[in-house]
Amino acid sequence: MQKKQKGLVWFRNDLRVNDNQSLTNAIDENETVIAVYFFDPRHYEETRFGFKKTEKFRAKFLIESVTALKQNLEKLNIPLLVYHQKPEDSIPEIIAQNEINSVYFQEEWTSEEIEVLQNIKVKVPDSISFKSTYNQFLFHPEDIPFSIPSIPNVFTQFRNQCEKSTKVRPEFAVQPMLKENWTTHKTVIPTMETLGFTDFETDSRTAFPFRGGENEALKRLEHYFWETKKLSVYKLTRNGLIGTDFSSKFSPWLANGSISAKTIYWKINKYEQEVEKNESTYWLIFELVWRDYFKYVSMKNGNSIFKIGGILDKNYDWKTNQFTITNWINGNSLEPFVNANMIELQQTGWMSNRGRQNVASYFAKNLLLDWRIGAAYFEAMLIDYDVHSNYGNWMYVSGVGNDPRDRKFNIKLQAENYDGQSKFQKLWLQQQLF
Repeated sequence: MQKKQKGLVWFRNDLRVNDNQSLTNAIDENETVIAVYFFDPRHYEETRFGFKKTEKFRAKFLIESVTALKQNLEKLNIPLLVYHQKPEDSIPEIIAQNEINSVYFQEEWTSEEIEVLQNIKVKVPDSISFKSTYNQFLFHPEDIPFSIPSIPNVFTQFRNQCEKSTKVRPEFAVQPMLKENWTTHKTVIPTMETLGFTDFETDSRTAFPFRGGENEALKRLEHYFWETKKLSVYKLTRNGLIGTDFSSKFSPWLANGSISAKTIYWKINKYEQEVEKNESTYWLIFELVWRDYFKYVSMKNGNSIFKIGGILDKNYDWKTNQFTITNWINGNSLEPFVNANMIELQQTGWMSNRGRQNVASYFAKNLLLDWRIGAAYFEAMLIDYDVHSNYGNWMYVSGVGNDPRDRKFNIKLQAENYDGQSKFQKLWLQQQLF
C-alpha cells in the first residue's frame, strides 16, 4: 500500500494564500499539508552598523501579517506552526515528526537566506524533496528576454524589452484541503514583548496607518481602486507627502508577500477595462516593473549590492562620522526638509518615495557618509523594507548602482517643489522654528 504524500509549506516573504505557488503546489501534490513560519531571532539582533535588523514598526506589521495568514490557512484546513526560532533548528525536527516528503517554499537568493536553506538540507535525509518557486515577480525569470547575467544595467532597457515580449502569468488559485487534513500541535504567535519590543500606539500623523496581512492588503486595493478611484490620478499625486491616498501604499504588503505583484497587475488590468485606462494606471505597473528590476539586479550581482563600491565597484572616499550620522537620524541636520522626513521615519516607520530619495542623496552626496550605514538604518526602520529595493535604491542614489547619471538632489529646490507651503515640514518639525 502506497504511503500518503505529506507536504510542508515553509512561508518566508510570501505571507498569503492567494496567488501563492508554493501553497497551490503543496495542496495539489499532497494528501496532507502543514505550514510553518519562523520569527528568526537573528532578524531582531543588531547588525554590524549598530541598528536592529528589524525595528518595532515592521515587527508589529509582521505579527499582524502572520496572524492573518494563520486565519486564512485555517479556512483551507491547513494548520500554521509559528516559532521564534531559527528555521534550521526546527524544520528537520518537523520533517521527522510529521513524516514529511516534500518542502515547498519561495526561492530567495540573497546570502543569508541561501545559508539557512543549506543548513536545513544537511540535517535532513536526501529523500526529502525541496521544491522552490519564484512567485515574487511580475515578470517570471523564465519569461524575461534576458539571461540573469545579461540583465541590462539601465532600467529603461530592461523595461522596454520586458514590456514588449513578456506576458504576466495568471494568478494561482487555491483550493481548501479536505477537512480531515491533519491537525498538529498548537503553537503561539510571538508578541512584541517576545521579540524584545514594547507595544506602541500608531502616531496620528502617519501616512501609513494600516495593519499587516493579506485581508488588509486586499481591502486597501479595493479602497484605492474601486471606492475612491485614486488609481486614476496616481501619477499626478504619487509625490505627495501627507495623508494616505497620495500613493497606493502597497509596498509594505508587497515586501512581506501579503499581496503579490501579479494580483495588483491583474486588478489594474480589470480597472482599465471597467473604469479607465490612462497614464496613471500604467504608472503603477511601471513602479511594479521597477520593483522587479531591483530583484533582478540583486540576482545578477549577488553580494555586490552590500559592498561599499556597489555593483559598479566605485572607489569613493566615504566617511563614518558618528556625530553626523546621529544628527541625520534624529532630524538635526542643516536641511529642514531632510529633518522632517527623518523624524517621520523615526516616529512611524514610513517615509514617502520622494522623501527617501532626498534623505539618501543628502546622506551620500552632501554628507559623504558610507551609504551602507543609511541603508542599514532604513532596513531597521521601514515597514516596507525589501532587501532588493532598499539596497538597489541606495546604490542608485549614492552613485554606485544603476543610475548612469550619478545625480545629486538639490534639497532646497525639492522642498520648494514638493512642500512649497512647508505643510509637511511643519507637521513633523513642530518643535523647530521656521
